Amino acid sequence: MPLTTRQLEGRWAEQRALRLLQERGWRLVSRNWTCRWGELDLVVCKPDRLLLVEVKGRGPLHRDGGGIGALHGGKRKRLERAWLCWQAEHSHLAHQPMEFVAALVPLPPRRSPVRWLHFY
Repeated sequence: MPLTTRQLEGRWAEQRALRLLQERGWRLVSRNWTCRWGELDLVVCKPDRLLLVEVKGRGPLHRDGGGIGALHGGKRKRLERAWLCWQAEHSHLAHQPMEFVAALVPLPPRRSPVRWLHFY
């Protein structure tokens, strides 16, 4: 089944965010990890540190603040539950400190930089 335009844009945005993180020394641990509570876009690590990355790719006409509006309380609650499931499955990494960030990725044709929002 072919991917929709939205799915292709999402994958492109995730790849751009991942490439930027890898350039900064982060290593991919999980990508598009799913459980009953939802999906974790990217989980990357550095020694003794994990980063959970929620990626939001947005075009120029999207009206949710470049993805900020999609990070409401309900979404963050689902991410927290999914994170707990991920930790249970990856117990060898679960003890490491974790940070949660959102990568707000402008979609082509825009050439703006990725915005990074730290949540905790």
